[in-house]
Amino acid sequence: MKIMGEIPDNQSMAGKTCMVTGATSGIGKATAMGLAKLGASVVIVGRNENKCNATATWIKNRTKNPSVDFLVADLSDQTQIRELTAEFKRRHDRLHVLVNNAGARFMEYRKTRQGFEMSLALNHLAYFLLTNLLLDVLRAGAPARIINIASGSQTSGIDFENLSEWQSYDGRKAYSQSKLANMLFTLELAEHLDGSGITVNAVNPGGVASNFNKNNGWLYWLRHVVAHLKAGNLITPAVAAETNVYLATSPEVAGITGKYFYRKKMIPPSAAARDKLVAGRLWQVSCELTGL
Repeated sequence: MKIMGEIPDNQSMAGKTCMVTGATSGIGKATAMGLAKLGASVVIVGRNENKCNATATWIKNRTKNPSVDFLVADLSDQTQIRELTAEFKRRHDRLHVLVNNAGARFMEYRKTRQGFEMSLALNHLAYFLLTNLLLDVLRAGAPARIINIASGSQTSGIDFENLSEWQSYDGRKAYSQSKLANMLFTLELAEHLDGSGITVNAVNPGGVASNFNKNNGWLYWLRHVVAHLKAGNLITPAVAAETNVYLATSPEVAGITGKYFYRKKMIPPSAAARDKLVAGRLWQVSCELTGL
């Protein structure tokens, strides 16, 4: 009998290189663990070198897989993203799986070094820039897969006039807009990669008992957990990671791209997430904001 949270071990990833961002805790850590268990060479990405080192060592010890490495970068900082990708390419000539997982909600208005609102920068622009800078090694590793961790919390549209400069900041709206951006990015990227051998899909992890929202203080974190407990949909990071590992490894989803998944099932995204005109405009704006 399969235990919830247990990663299936019938799909070998030996010889494959995978990168997981935001991998020192929560879903990212569990995803990296699942991929390492299947024999992949895993590169975890986090902001804190000590946490990265401890996480890599923990995964190695738990999986008996010595091929777990780490790179340190604050993904809200585009300069560090560029340094990260350059260092990855010095160490590896191909990439088979990229899991864009790092993200957070910010209840108070914050700006990055480049002057962007933090939710936009970390939750969307980081996905956009990191992925585009790694496309050459993803093509070299094709067939390759990209997994974008989105959310069920999405706004009804992108306010292009209110992307980074807010007259009255709303942390929940900023987060939801950035998560809709993940969906639109997935949709547009799938078209850009048509015929390349690279697939890209998005995931709604649901309510997860992780460190999410702790950056805003214990009260916000507790509200998040209690809300999902009341809804009856709170799960562990290990269970949430099953869908990420499934999309990264399963032959059942080979060739499927531009789709949205929840608990290993393909589900229809919101109407706003299917708007190709908005997706195209967001791509152009994101190119401008990242200098691509």
